[in-house]
Amino acid sequence: MKDVLHKLNWRYATKVFDNSKKVSKEDFNTILEAARLTASSYGLQPYHFYVIEDSEVRSKLRKASWNQSQITDASYLLVLANKPTFDESLVDNYVDNLILIRGVTKKDVEGYSQFVKGILLGLTDAQKKSWTSDQTYLALGNLMTIAAEMEIDTCPIEGFDKTQYNEILGLNDKNLNASVVLTIGYRSDEDKTQNHPKVRYSKEQIITYI
Repeated sequence: MKDVLHKLNWRYATKVFDNSKKVSKEDFNTILEAARLTASSYGLQPYHFYVIEDSEVRSKLRKASWNQSQITDASYLLVLANKPTFDESLVDNYVDNLILIRGVTKKDVEGYSQFVKGILLGLTDAQKKSWTSDQTYLALGNLMTIAAEMEIDTCPIEGFDKTQYNEILGLNDKNLNASVVLTIGYRSDEDKTQNHPKVRYSKEQIITYI
């Protein structure tokens, strides 16, 4: 347990990556698997993850990210995209997969299916977009924690032009929206922020027992 906390204290939002050090494909695939296994509300996973490998595309995205160097210098650039809108097929597709994997019948899960549809299909368009975006942040937290466990650095980025990202990646035509970005790699010795003490409120300030 102490080791877990040590790794969480070790991690920080990396400002400067060493572009000469590359995360191995095997380690990156482990991180991606952690994203796939992340919990999501009702298990629906209303998102899609894009691994941006093309250097020209990354350069364009850097310009749409106020020239933040992490976009091009990190080993990997991951764009977490949410579904800004959805219909009952979101639930139907999940149920079909559930039936296939667990070997149950459609009748077995009909009640659950209708329950979930009753909640989600009653949301407004704005609520749907907000809810699916929230789900990407569940994955984001898991990604950063697993990477820290492996002593791989990350930097979550919200500072980017979503409209430009959507255009560059062609997300609008796929009913997807760039929600948040994660850069993954190894910190540079020149990144002075790695030595800054971590600033957090005390447990007494943010935790209340009732």
